[in-house]
Amino acid sequence: MTTPVDAGARLPDADDGRGAEAIAAPAPSRTLSDDARRRVQLRTVVLLCLAQVLGGLAMGASLALGAILGERLSGAESLAGLPTTVLTLGAAAAGLPLAALAQRSGRRPALATGFLIAAAGACVVAVAVDTGWFALLLVGMAGVGSGTAVSLQSRFAATDLATPRTRGRDLSLVVWMTMVGAVAGPALLPIGADVADIAHIDELAGPFVIGAAGSAAAALVLLLGLRPDPLRFSADGAPTAMAAKPSLLQGFDTIRQTPGSRNAVASVVSAHAVMVAVMALTPVHMTHGGASLTVVGLSISAHVAGMYALAPVMGLLTDRLGRVPTVLVGQALLLASCIAGFVLHHSQTGLVVALVLLGLGWSAATVAGSTMLTDSVAVAMRPRVQGITDTSMSLAGAIAGALAGVVVGLFGYPVLVLAAGAVSIAAAVYLVVDRPG
Repeated sequence: MTTPVDAGARLPDADDGRGAEAIAAPAPSRTLSDDARRRVQLRTVVLLCLAQVLGGLAMGASLALGAILGERLSGAESLAGLPTTVLTLGAAAAGLPLAALAQRSGRRPALATGFLIAAAGACVVAVAVDTGWFALLLVGMAGVGSGTAVSLQSRFAATDLATPRTRGRDLSLVVWMTMVGAVAGPALLPIGADVADIAHIDELAGPFVIGAAGSAAAALVLLLGLRPDPLRFSADGAPTAMAAKPSLLQGFDTIRQTPGSRNAVASVVSAHAVMVAVMALTPVHMTHGGASLTVVGLSISAHVAGMYALAPVMGLLTDRLGRVPTVLVGQALLLASCIAGFVLHHSQTGLVVALVLLGLGWSAATVAGSTMLTDSVAVAMRPRVQGITDTSMSLAGAIAGALAGVVVGLFGYPVLVLAAGAVSIAAAVYLVVDRPG
């Protein structure tokens, strides 16, 4: 006979000092009632959204200033994109360790640790900017990349206690709040200059000081507020066995053997690769076509809005239309973006439209694909498989961004968007063919 506990009741947590085996022991009196689970889930989503906003400040500043700082500190225009590349690789490197920590101890310590690493990285970047040390800048940007890994894993944390009926919506809300940090980071550049003036440091170091404070605050919010840990309880409110520590190989085997997992990973990784490849080179193509920096900046803002602003809509579509249909909608939007980029590559307006479609396609495929992944994997395996997926996304983005420059240099922008469109078609065909039997 089980006794439901209220959402505010003290529940066993990952840092109780009892070890994984003790935590995994049966706790029949610790199940969550449906009402308690809903309250915990609501609080979890709210806290994750708040942490996304706070932690996104460092990420927004990094994306806005990465290329500028790369060129300034290295003294070479050819190295301007290296800090942003290192940022992406830092996210890829952090994905699996943070997932392993979540597997062992729960979401709360994993997400908080990732934000603390990002905060330390932002501090290192600030020191590098103030001292003009390019190598130190790269080290700091790798640390800031941990914040991207946390942002990706936060969307999965929103699904731990969600029911299948609301899983897409809850995940999409956390994705949506990423936009706030991405927009607020660059908007805080003037305030960062004021902070730098007060601290007597370089004005471009100031935004990273703010970013470090934001990431540290996000870690504190999750450490204090994310109780009970959502991963500690399955969707039916029963305690999750944290003693299970599936290996990396077991995670890959789960993806390989489960059609839903294969579909989900193929969907999100392909969508991310297409998005990064086209997004990275479109501004360069626009500049070569005579577009002003203002127009380029506005086009990127429109693209970011496409990625995040309608994420809740994509979440509702995922829950109501279905996971696979919504992924196919996303791939169709990505293909439409590539076609628009090919046909209208001489039109600045046409390229802006292509970037908006690109963002919308990424949003639909990522929200629905991530929800599909959670649906298809047992609770005990989720952190490991989710970590593999996030790391694959980041690596695919880094590789796609690097190859995109090579393709444009050798064959031109139209060939790039055609190749990206072919990837979207291949992903959609794979999703339709490789369906669960």
